[in-house]
Amino acid sequence: MSNSDTPNPTPLSPSGRAPGPWDARPEDAAVREAQVERAALEAPVEKDQSLVWALLSTALMGGFLWWVTGSAIVAGAVLIGLFVHEAGHALAMNKLGMGPARIYIIPFLGGLAKARREPKSEWDGVLVSLAGPAFGLLAMIPFVGVWMALGQGEWLMGAFFIAMLNLVNLVPAPPLDGSKALGPVLTRVHPRLEQIVLLVIGVAVVWWGLSTGRFILAAFLALSVFSHLKRGVWRAAWGTLSWPEAGRSLALYLLTLAVCAAAAVGALMPMTGGDPAGAVQLGLNYLGVRG
Repeated sequence: MSNSDTPNPTPLSPSGRAPGPWDARPEDAAVREAQVERAALEAPVEKDQSLVWALLSTALMGGFLWWVTGSAIVAGAVLIGLFVHEAGHALAMNKLGMGPARIYIIPFLGGLAKARREPKSEWDGVLVSLAGPAFGLLAMIPFVGVWMALGQGEWLMGAFFIAMLNLVNLVPAPPLDGSKALGPVLTRVHPRLEQIVLLVIGVAVVWWGLSTGRFILAAFLALSVFSHLKRGVWRAAWGTLSWPEAGRSLALYLLTLAVCAAAAVGALMPMTGGDPAGAVQLGLNYLGVRG
């Protein structure tokens, strides 16, 4: 009986020969491949932030905001807005398979939503970066509602600073959300364009921080810009966004930017008698930009 007529219980190796005792058993190889794949998909689980440090960092951030703004209501609004902003990032991360995401409050600087896995694509990364500012605007609703009920301007100012928190985060300067949303689009045009544009804007934002007395923010952004300088091309040549994805990313970025700006101006309009130009100028004054 020829070999071709008899089912061979021993499969051939990739080289075409029958495996010997030195070769791995097929079932062992399959187990190892499954383990490697599982290890690649699952990053090591980090320890959660301790409850004591979470409460302490939140209290420090709240106290710092109270000291800076001089208002408990405005400080509370910014702190709540910070949590809602980061929750937007975390929800998007979990939805896109990057979770479970965790939220951290960093005293004197802001907040951080940290994913367990990297985004599967640049498009997912853009969605995550824009989810924070878009979702963060929801924190304005209760403060506007209390203002409508009580007529106290402090509550409206709280809503304004929530809008500004999300608007400033859309500035395309590392490590703000705007750099993560617009960066892949710029790379799609040319690999070096992202670095050049974000560097120029980053330096301008650092100068703004120094000239307006926001020294902690300026120092933080300066460190980020320095890190930006030390890196090579950030992404693979010509990026990983397709041209349609780049177009959608730019449209979503501009839409989110416009909505955040409109929310900030809208929060100030009652203070300027409904004058949009006056509200814009008032907002610029809060940013240290004098007309």
